[in-house]
This record gives sequence, C-alpha cells and structure tokens, in this order.
Amino acid sequence: MAEQGTAERKRSPVRLIAMLIVPALVIGIGAYWYITSGRYVSTDNAYVQQDIVEISPEVGGRIVAVLVEENEQVEAGDILFRIDPEPYRIAVQQAEADISDARLALSQAETAVSTSGVDISTAQANVEFARRNLARERELMERGFNTRARVESFENQLSDARARLNAARAAQMDARAAVGSAGSRSARSEFPAVAAAIARREEAQLNLERTVVRAPVSGTISEVDRLQIGQMASPGTAVVSIVARNETWIEANFKETDLDRMRVGQPARITFDAYPDLVVPGRVGSIGAGTGAEFSILPPQNATGNWVKVTQRVPVRIEIEGTPARQMITGLSADVRVDIRDDGER
Repeated sequence: MAEQGTAERKRSPVRLIAMLIVPALVIGIGAYWYITSGRYVSTDNAYVQQDIVEISPEVGGRIVAVLVEENEQVEAGDILFRIDPEPYRIAVQQAEADISDARLALSQAETAVSTSGVDISTAQANVEFARRNLARERELMERGFNTRARVESFENQLSDARARLNAARAAQMDARAAVGSAGSRSARSEFPAVAAAIARREEAQLNLERTVVRAPVSGTISEVDRLQIGQMASPGTAVVSIVARNETWIEANFKETDLDRMRVGQPARITFDAYPDLVVPGRVGSIGAGTGAEFSILPPQNATGNWVKVTQRVPVRIEIEGTPARQMITGLSADVRVDIRDDGER
C-alpha cells in the first residue's frame, strides 16, 4: 500500500502539468485565432507573371542565320536572326536608278523652260514682222496698188504668228509647271518624281535594315524551335519569344468576398511552391477591373433559368518588393497573404 501511494504521488505532478498544458494550448490557439482573425486574406490561386514579347519580322523572306538558343539571355539590341537581304538590296539599287531617271526628267524639264523662252522671242519677232507686212500691204491697197485678197493673205499670216506666240507661251507655262518648286538647284529634291523616287529608296533601305531582327527588350529566349534556317518568315507572324526581365509581379486571384477591405498599398507575404523556404515581401499594386469570368473567351450566361451562384475571382496585382533570392520563372505557382488591417497608405 505504501508503494502504491508513493507511485500515485509521483504521477500527480505529471498529471497536473498535462492538465495545465492542454488548456494553455487551447487558450493560446484561441487567442492567436482571435488576434489574427480578420487580419489576413490569402489565396493559393496566384502565379508569377512576366512580360512575354512575341518577336515577328517586319519584312518577309527566307531565314539565313539564327544567332540565339533556347533559354539564352539576351540584351536589348542583340541580333536574334537574319532574313535573306538580297531582294531588299536589289530594291535599293532599283530605287537609286529611279532617282537617276527622275533627275534626268527634271533636267529635261528645266531645258524645256529655257528653250521655251527662245521660242517665245522668235514668235514675238514673227508677229512683229507679220504686223509690219500687213500694214504695208494695207497702205498699198489704199493707194490702189494692191488687191483685197493679198491683204487678207497677210492678215492670215499675222493670225498664224500670234497663234504660234500663244502656243510658245503655253508651252513655257507647262514646262515651268513640270519643274514646279524645283526651279532652283537647292530644291531639286522637291521635284515630284525625284521626291517619290527618294521615298522609295528610303523605304527600300529601311526594309533592308529590317532583315536584321534584334531583341527589343532584355530577357530570356523562349520557343526558339519555331525559328529555323531556311524557314520562310512572314511579317507579323511570331517566330520566337522573349520573357522580359524588366519586371516581375504576382497575379493573385482573390475571392470577391475578400475584396471588401483590400486596398492598394497593403503589404503582402508571398511564398512559392517551387521554393518552399523562400518568403518574399510584396504589396498590393492594383485590383482588377473585372472578374476572370468576364474576361474569358466565353463569358458565362446566367439568364438561362438554371442559375447556380458561384463565388467569382478577381485578379489582384501584387508587386514584389526587393530582389528575390531565387529566379522568378513566369507561371510559377504562389501563395499570397495580404494584411488587410493595414490601410495601404504609403
């Protein structure tokens, strides 16, 4: 009996401690839930987002060189691939020939302006000569030494001379109109045919430069398997992508019931499925203008009579603060928890 009493006394402190710990845990859990309840909203429907730039050539042609590989890092301005430049080089040469032809036409028009002045002077002299002859013939007729028919013949000669003078003046006006504002040597490029030929040359030169396709942004090359030597590239058709590294953010899809107290600027805590030990601070950058369903290809139509209410999701942009210790890969799954008790003012 004495040994049994001793054993009971030894167990009593353990039982007492257990009786105290269990209520303490319950109270602690309850206190934590009370303190944190309503402070955070979270979602695991979140993903890493980065800008993806689809690269397509501005001119068509056969691809003759590829200078990048899958997942290669490139800087803005680096050459990605080349398109066969020969057709565009020929176009430049043709445009140069067109400029020469247009300048020759301008020279001919300028010559026509110069010669038209001589023609006018000659025509004026012929008019004056015909006028004097007619005056002499009329005087002879008045004195009875001439006939009316001969006078009329000289009247016709004067009319013809005046018509040739008018034609010479019209030809001069046409020649000057053809030259236009390019009458001076300093304005020869304003001659319409020359200006059009110069524009064609500039366009051909621009197309030739566009056969070298460069990276518009810095980032990581992706989907380069669409880019093959010998392949025909078409303008506007994407052949390679660049995942830009200029900015990374999280697109978190929160339930509509979580948005009541959510504000831009509130702090957030971000974790990643790919990096379990990585915790990244963030902040609410913006709240979407519509639910994901509204922006889907086939928005739901609830006017059918068979309506079931579904809690909608709203995309919220979470800005990452600082530089994460691990590489951010677009599309990675993330968990986001936002402190909604913070007023968000910064």
